[in-house]
Amino acid sequence: MSRDVIERISRQVEKEPYAGKLGLRLIELEPGHAVVEMAPQDDVGNILGMIHGGAIFSLIDEAFQVSCNAYGTVAVALSMTLTYHSPPGPEATLRAESTEIHRSRRTGSYSIRVTDDRGTLIASCQALAYRKQQPLPFLSGGEELQDGARSAAGSKEGAEGGSAG
Repeated sequence: MSRDVIERISRQVEKEPYAGKLGLRLIELEPGHAVVEMAPQDDVGNILGMIHGGAIFSLIDEAFQVSCNAYGTVAVALSMTLTYHSPPGPEATLRAESTEIHRSRRTGSYSIRVTDDRGTLIASCQALAYRKQQPLPFLSGGEELQDGARSAAGSKEGAEGGSAG
């Protein structure tokens, strides 16, 4: 796998508006494996004063997305099964690690674990991706994210599909 693909995906994540809004940072990336962190933020709490489950899901989805797309071809989520194990403290830095379990020509299975800065298991997820066999749009003539929006010159195929795409 080309180092260039990893670097271009990393640049896309840095410019991704939703990831920026949640304070998500890509820490490690290689095909089939990624680590993403989410720093504590005041505006992601729920009515109980804990980090909202949707924010935790978004952290998981980001790690899943980049780990299955790091092969340089479009992969989109087919299924994600999430279990919350322990509530994180409001000031906790959360870390999601996505690990590929199995990959075939058309699908890939992933295990994603979220831990806090003390190593406590917060959530776990089993995820299944559909591999479209098409280059990522920003590797095949489509333009990279610019100012928070994908260029209109990007391909239609790159915009279709589930959350891992």
